[in-house]
Amino acid sequence: MSRTAATRLPEMMSANRADLDALLDRTVLGHFAFTGEDGRPVSLPSVIARWGDQILTHGSTGSRWLRRIAAGVPVAVSVATVDGVVVARSAYASSLLYASAVLFGAFTPLAGEDKLAALDVLTDRLLPGRTAEVRRPTAKELAATTMLAMPIGEWSVRLSDGWPEDPEPDVAGPAWAGLIRFGVPPATLAGAPDLRPGIPVAPSAGQVRGIR
Repeated sequence: MSRTAATRLPEMMSANRADLDALLDRTVLGHFAFTGEDGRPVSLPSVIARWGDQILTHGSTGSRWLRRIAAGVPVAVSVATVDGVVVARSAYASSLLYASAVLFGAFTPLAGEDKLAALDVLTDRLLPGRTAEVRRPTAKELAATTMLAMPIGEWSVRLSDGWPEDPEPDVAGPAWAGLIRFGVPPATLAGAPDLRPGIPVAPSAGQVRGIR
């Protein structure tokens, strides 16, 4: 059986690439699972961004785990958003509103213009428009940064966005049922303690409304 095939609740699975892209484009955190150098399983969180048909991550060249996946070991990257609670008439039938995905593949290092372009994509994914507001990376900074990309090839998506499905005896009971959808939390801005007077809030920072 394929590792992307559903063994339970297949109706919640999506084969629509647009659903995967939408999920990747509204989250910035992925969990990277792979086998470490000692043969033990490892799972670590790190920033991600979609760049067309690739997912990107980056970090210090001194990072042992980044060097491990840069060597091409098989990796599974999981992403998810929690959007609310499905409140059923029993604890057993209650669940979450969510979207989740797992992507399988291997990462390769980017260099030269591809590396610089990918860094811009990642920076603007975290704060749209930020690359236009700050200086370009120095050669020293680029040399200290590992930028990795993995093709989007093998993946699975699961979506939960339905009403509670209670049996008739529970529907006839006194318990409330429905959906609780989480809103986007408000963002707060705080200037750095050493910010010189008179410098306005960056447009990229001012447009942030919240992160889910």
